[in-house]
Amino acid sequence: MSHIDPAFLRGLTRPRSAFSGASRRDVLRLMGAAGAGLALSACGVEGQGGKEKVSRNDVQEFWAGKAKNGSLNWANWPGYMQDDRETIKAFEKETGIKVTYKEVIQEMGPWFGKIQAPLAAGQSIDFDLMVMTNGIQLEKARQLGYLAPLDHARLKNFAANAGPRFKNPSYDPRNTFTIPYESGITGIAYNTKYVKDEITGIAQLFDAKYEGRVGMMGDSQELGNFGMFLLGIDPEKSTKADWEKAAAKLREQRDSGIVRKYYSQDYVDAVSKGDVWLTMAWSGDVYSLTSPDVKFVVPEEGGTIWTDNMCIPKTAENPVDALTLMDWLYVPANNAPLTEYINYMPPVPATQQILAQKAAEATGDEKKDLTRLSTSPLIFPTEADLARLRHYRRLTRAEEAEYQKIFEPISKGS
Repeated sequence: MSHIDPAFLRGLTRPRSAFSGASRRDVLRLMGAAGAGLALSACGVEGQGGKEKVSRNDVQEFWAGKAKNGSLNWANWPGYMQDDRETIKAFEKETGIKVTYKEVIQEMGPWFGKIQAPLAAGQSIDFDLMVMTNGIQLEKARQLGYLAPLDHARLKNFAANAGPRFKNPSYDPRNTFTIPYESGITGIAYNTKYVKDEITGIAQLFDAKYEGRVGMMGDSQELGNFGMFLLGIDPEKSTKADWEKAAAKLREQRDSGIVRKYYSQDYVDAVSKGDVWLTMAWSGDVYSLTSPDVKFVVPEEGGTIWTDNMCIPKTAENPVDALTLMDWLYVPANNAPLTEYINYMPPVPATQQILAQKAAEATGDEKKDLTRLSTSPLIFPTEADLARLRHYRRLTRAEEAEYQKIFEPISKGS
C-alpha cells in the first residue's frame, strides 16, 4: 500500500538561503529527494507492542536513573531551523548541552520505514529527538511502543506556556508521547479577482456556480476531513458510516464537474493564476504568496489543524537532554526567533507579543515583515478560528485500510 502523507507535500516552511520562497516539496526536488521512497509507507509493520494508556509508574520506570549527558542528536525536516542555527546556539550557550542537528526527515513513510526495524529490536536509531507529523506513522509509533513516555514534571515551560489547543490532542491524549513543534491549518484559499462573493465555508466549494473552478486536495485524509466537515461531522469522532456519507458528497461534487483538479501542492500556482478560483489550501502556502488577491479563510464548518511534534524514541541515549530542549523551546523568548524564521503557527501564543514588540522597534522592510507576521491570523489564529479546527481521525491499522478504500478512489476518478 502506498500513502503520500500531506506533510511531505505542503509548504511547511519558508526556507531562506538558496531555497528562499520555496515550499518543502520544492526544496526536496532541488535536493534530489522529491519522489524518493514515496511508496514506502511501512504498512503492516510489526513491533514489540505498545501501551495505549501509560501510567505514572511507566513514566517513572523509563526515566529512573537517567540524567543529562551534555549532548543530544536531533532529527528534523529541511528548512525547520535558521540557516545559522541561531536557536540551537542559544540553547547550547544557556544549557551547556551540545546539539547535533540533522535535516534527515523528508517524508513520514520512508522515515518510519528507516527507524522501524531498530526500534522494534530495541536498538538505537542514533537520534534522541525527532519531529513527526500527526497521522498514520505517528500513530503506528505510538501503538508499537516506539516512543518514550514524557515526564511532564520536567516540562514546566510547556505546562505554563503552551496554548490550550496544543494540549491533550486527540492524536496523543495528555501529550503522553509528544509536544508540538509547529502547526498549520487546512482551509480555503480564493482569488478575489475572480470570486466576488465572500468565501466563508466549505459549502461554497460545492456550489455549481464555480463549476470547473474549484480545487480539492488529492490526499485522502485532507479530502475526507472536508467531506465530513460539510456534513457537520467531527472527523476525530467519525465512523465508517460517516466516511461513506462524506465520500458520497465528494463524488457528487466531482461527477457534477465542479472540481477542476485534485491537487498535491500545485494548487498554489493554479489559484494565483486563476486556473482555479477557490481551493483547499494550507495556511503556510497562502502566507508565503506575495499576491494580495489570494485570501485564506478557516471555513465556518471547520478546518483541519495538523501538527509536527517533538518526540523521543524509546531507545534514545540522551533522553533527558532531549526533554530539556523540548521544554526550553516553550519559553516564549526562545520560541519567537524560530517562529520568525519558519512563519508557521507556534504552539506558544505569547510569541506574538514578543514579535509585535520587535515590530514596533524595527524600521523599513523589517518592520513591515514583522508587523505582517505578528498580526497574521494564519500564524496566530483567532480563538474563533481555533475553535473550528479539528485533527485527522486516529486510525487503527484495520481502520486505515477501510478509510483509504473509501476515500482514495475519489481523486482517481473511480
